[in-house]
Amino acid sequence: MKNYMEDLIQNSPRGVISYADYIGAALYHPELGYYMRDNVKIGTHGDFITSSNFSDVYGNILAKWYANNYRTLGLSAAVCEMGGGNGRFAKAFLDGWKKHSQEKLTYFLIEASPFHLQLQKEQLTGYEEIRFAGSPTELQDFKGLFFSNELFDALPVHVVEKQSGTVMEVMVGMDNGMLTERFVPLENSELEKFLDREGYNLAEGQRLEVPLEMNKVLESISCLVTKGLVLTVDYGYRKTEWMEPARFRGSLRGYRQQRMVHDILQDPGKMDITSHVHFDALINSGEELDLHFVTMKPQDKFLIEIGILDELAENYNPDPFSGISRRNRAVRSLIMPGGISSAFHVIVQEKGLEIPVGFLDSKKAMG
Repeated sequence: MKNYMEDLIQNSPRGVISYADYIGAALYHPELGYYMRDNVKIGTHGDFITSSNFSDVYGNILAKWYANNYRTLGLSAAVCEMGGGNGRFAKAFLDGWKKHSQEKLTYFLIEASPFHLQLQKEQLTGYEEIRFAGSPTELQDFKGLFFSNELFDALPVHVVEKQSGTVMEVMVGMDNGMLTERFVPLENSELEKFLDREGYNLAEGQRLEVPLEMNKVLESISCLVTKGLVLTVDYGYRKTEWMEPARFRGSLRGYRQQRMVHDILQDPGKMDITSHVHFDALINSGEELDLHFVTMKPQDKFLIEIGILDELAENYNPDPFSGISRRNRAVRSLIMPGGISSAFHVIVQEKGLEIPVGFLDSKKAMG
């Protein structure tokens, strides 16, 4: 992969490439990209853990919630998940659906990674409800629940920084055989439009990621969804949080063997690369694409409001290794302060729906 990056840089007009191009190649090169390679990425033996893969309770409770509410919303018994990883969430959702609905469910999985696609097929062997697609453009006229977990944080981003009173784009170049940063005048008009639209006035030395790819993905989702709920689970910040001193240098980083890597230019293709989502930009772009904002909540609060506390078994089992005890621990871990949900938010958008008043209030959300 390093040789590929070197060729990519040397063949570029100015001998540098954008961080977006670098991240896109490092993560999604058909053969050398991190997400495309045949190695375990998710779980205790991988590089990172996702909340939707933490426990089957997560998929079970969302299935119960959707089974209780899809008819009220005038939607179909259909779910589309984009970037489903190893398929564990899909399996948990399908198992939960069967417990709470007699209706036949159709579950679409959009997956670009051949490795993850194979894992999903193995995980979901025997589930006739599953339909696979390589991109949103392969599907159309979807009416149902569109779900993604940690999709937007894995997209390529550009990086800008203010130096000597001027906003520059941070690029990637080569120096003595090593990947290194270079600063060039801001020429990409889309970057300027983003900063202006979102109202970012950077301070001297401040760095920020600009998620242009996010708009393209949102547009593909909007083109796919004719009528539905779009449920996005991810970690990120609102604009006021981005401007806090703690985020002065942005959020771009890597993960390898459960450890954070600050220099993502080392070992491209061998680590996950991620940045926090611009929540306000996601909401604003969605509005322009007919994906209308419904609510945004911390994940633990959202799970409580859709009824996860009902999953705590009433009976006590002193055996810590029993199925009931393990399930109860998983529920508590998903909602306790400082637990796995603490970093995540759930954004709900709709297209073509009339959301009932109080739909996501705790009493009504459970159906």
